[in-house]
Amino acid sequence: MSVKLGINPITWSNDDDPSLGGDTPLEVCLAETRQAGFRGTELGGKFPRQSAELGPILAGHELELVSGWYDGRILERSVDEEFAAITPHLTLLRDLGARHVVYADTSRGRLDAIRQPISDRPKLAEGEWRDYGIKITALAERMADFGVRMAFHHHMGTIIETDAEIDALMDHTGEAVGLLYDTGHCVFSGGDPEALLARNIDRVVHVHCKDVRPDILARARAEDWSFMAAVLAGIFTVPGDGSVDYPTLLKRLADHGYAGWLVVEAEQDPAKAHPLTYATMGHDNLLRLARAAGFTVEERAGS
Repeated sequence: MSVKLGINPITWSNDDDPSLGGDTPLEVCLAETRQAGFRGTELGGKFPRQSAELGPILAGHELELVSGWYDGRILERSVDEEFAAITPHLTLLRDLGARHVVYADTSRGRLDAIRQPISDRPKLAEGEWRDYGIKITALAERMADFGVRMAFHHHMGTIIETDAEIDALMDHTGEAVGLLYDTGHCVFSGGDPEALLARNIDRVVHVHCKDVRPDILARARAEDWSFMAAVLAGIFTVPGDGSVDYPTLLKRLADHGYAGWLVVEAEQDPAKAHPLTYATMGHDNLLRLARAAGFTVEERAGS
């Protein structure tokens, strides 16, 4: 099966903490994305939100739009309210050829939770899962009808963080709810990325590749750091530079017939982790690992 390699601009500029690369121009992010070898980019906070403006900018760098994060609130809103809120975002993605939206449910205070101890975060009660699954399935079906499928992002500090919560989400939702499989968030939450993938591989529609530095992971969990404190300390890095077993995970995806994007999304402090250096390392490592796993990697546009 064939895949494309993309990157998230969080390598250069962090939307959760604008002090991390906030002064880096969009032009630099895109030029270095292209220079590092990637075919596409996900959205970031500096990107224009009108397709007529963003489309020519991406075309000028010979880049495709991979997808884009959305701070969802489906737990707290009706399906109609949530779909109305996300429609402009979906429109931008659809206009520029992106097939999936990175959807994370940030209800009950995700932006606060990522700055609090990892043990202190919002959760769903046992009795809430059934109705939640019905609601989010309905939202995902609306998205699919619109032309952009849901790739649900399990994320530290949100109501869907752990392997058990991901399993429950998949158990309580229909096929329209695709899974964004993120190796780094799985490991940070205390999960098992190989076992999680084995159980839910049929639902994986998008993949975020972030590696984990085990020494910092151990401290973060033992000392109950916040998500952002761990990021600033360097818990994440690009694939092939940490402890995640990418050969095994990518081989399983390739054998199963995964086709889509493999996205380097490894938030670090750009003052400590030079963005172009790490972007290039991430691209080259992921290209080598993907090919070794049996994937055909579609070359970047214009190459």
